[in-house]
Amino acid sequence: MKFAVVGAGGVGGYFGGRLARSGEDVWFLARGPHLEAMHTSGLRIDSFEGGWVVPPGKMTGNAATVGTVDAVLFCVKSYDTASAAQSLEPLLSPYTIIISLQNGIDNEEKIQRLIPRGIVFGGVAYIYANITAPGVITHTIGPTKIVFGPLEQTDAECLRRAKLIHEAMLRSHIHAELVNDIRIELWKKYIFIAAVGGMTALTRLTLGEILAVPETRALLEDAMRETLAIAHARGIELPHDFVEYIFDVLKRYDNRSRSSLYHDLVHGRRLEIEAFSGTIVSEGKRLGIPTPVHRAIYAALLPYHLKHSRTLPS
Repeated sequence: MKFAVVGAGGVGGYFGGRLARSGEDVWFLARGPHLEAMHTSGLRIDSFEGGWVVPPGKMTGNAATVGTVDAVLFCVKSYDTASAAQSLEPLLSPYTIIISLQNGIDNEEKIQRLIPRGIVFGGVAYIYANITAPGVITHTIGPTKIVFGPLEQTDAECLRRAKLIHEAMLRSHIHAELVNDIRIELWKKYIFIAAVGGMTALTRLTLGEILAVPETRALLEDAMRETLAIAHARGIELPHDFVEYIFDVLKRYDNRSRSSLYHDLVHGRRLEIEAFSGTIVSEGKRLGIPTPVHRAIYAALLPYHLKHSRTLPS
């Protein structure tokens, strides 16, 4: 199958690299020094599972050079959703499936409004990977998995094509799951990542260091409960003890990791704070649900985002 990876960072670079390594036709769309390095030396994946290099050739900054594809892995930062979606047209046929593997819970609707054809699926990527140098993706720890699917009922031909994409992922040794309704999976990750992202960025600590202090652990738990309350108010059928389930799962892992929000903060980049705590605060106001923890996280981190967006008032 023919894939385009839009945003060849940690998520897109790793999963696109897996697909390319297994022989799928994969094009990587990127920009800046990262693209320049890939033109010269290819895309190198340094993984705890074993590394490999995708040789130079199918890396570009211009979607028009790629042509139509069967699937797009849409992996840009949430604040670049609109501009990246508007660049997709040359890649799209009526049955191209665009799989959003982004942080947040409303990217899919934004993309669908902006594209002239094709169908947008929601997706969740469970992975710890980052660009550690131009042309280099470092994949540190597990789990490593994709879950994707439609947000509403779709036709038989679209589902047939989705199954072919799923089969290509499995052939590429990607732990992938195709589901009938992705909304619950999106909210499961969102409850976790919005809290962990905000808290690791705010404290500059690893998840394990946060969990080790009862007061800080309780703050993390409260942040998750705020988002769970919003999910329930929006009709998402998650169990009421879902936060307890998350903490039980965390006991199985070495929690020396930090979030992408933390890494962007310490490297002087824009932050996905609007997609995380900003959206939670806005939804809380709309639904009449208090969100004091996320309000504090949002207020503390927003100036960093504005500063690095070069829009902070002088």
